[in-house]
Amino acid sequence: MSTPDRTPSGWLPPVPAPHPTAVREPLPEGPSLPGVPSDPPPPPSRREQFNRILGPVVLAAAFLLKFAKGFFILLKGAKFLTTSASMLVSIAAYSLIWGWTFALGFVVLLFIHEMGHAVQMRREGIKTSPIVFVPFMGAVIAMKDLPKDAAVEARVGLAGPVIGSLGAALCLVPYALTGDEFWRALAFVGFFLNLFNLAPVTPLDGGRAMAALTPWMWFVGLGLVFVMVFTFPSPILILIALIGSFDVYTRWKRRNGPEGRAYYKVSRGVRARVALVYVTLLVSLAAGIDATFLERDFDDV
Repeated sequence: MSTPDRTPSGWLPPVPAPHPTAVREPLPEGPSLPGVPSDPPPPPSRREQFNRILGPVVLAAAFLLKFAKGFFILLKGAKFLTTSASMLVSIAAYSLIWGWTFALGFVVLLFIHEMGHAVQMRREGIKTSPIVFVPFMGAVIAMKDLPKDAAVEARVGLAGPVIGSLGAALCLVPYALTGDEFWRALAFVGFFLNLFNLAPVTPLDGGRAMAALTPWMWFVGLGLVFVMVFTFPSPILILIALIGSFDVYTRWKRRNGPEGRAYYKVSRGVRARVALVYVTLLVSLAAGIDATFLERDFDDV
């Protein structure tokens, strides 16, 4: 006799629950779980790398376009193209060392320094070449016409450090307002740049000032450059030593001729004014370097 089926219609036996160990919760992302190393960040994409390079170029181009109108008389046509192109190349080169913001500021200070020479040359009636920036060497502007005497050469030479020092000093204004050490460091570099250019040897600006003061100081300046070459060897110091040696030799050899005596004949009043500007720059820039010097904390490196 069979037992009647008492299972309700539609009822199924319960399915046993899975073992607790069979359920795995996903691990939290990031380094929040101790002992579990996080994945390294993915390498930057090509677009991100391109943007890092494009950023400094765009900002530099914007700066040039904004101020090109004011300097159009001095930097027109091919001159403007040469200057702007070499300027952008220098910004990109210095960006590899300092980052694009400091590189842009440094190149702008170089530009202000060279504009001091350019403006004074035009005041003296001297035609100029375009300003050319050379990465890791600085910038240069050449005279297409020779100055008529050593006094003109001295004024042209000192105009760069005078205007360049004012440009470096302006960096202290945003530093005073914000306290950002970036502006202090930029001012320091500007002061140092202009002080270095006052070394009394050609082709530096101090050597041009010595043409109206005491040309024998060229030999003192040349000796200092050679000392720096052996103490802090660098391509720019070696280049200055080579050019300075040839230029000092040529100038000194020609200075006793009729044209040389006429060229280096400078009145006492002009000599006194050149000396005053030169010494004032030396003292002011040395004080500026001391005031803006930043101690580097190697513990943070």
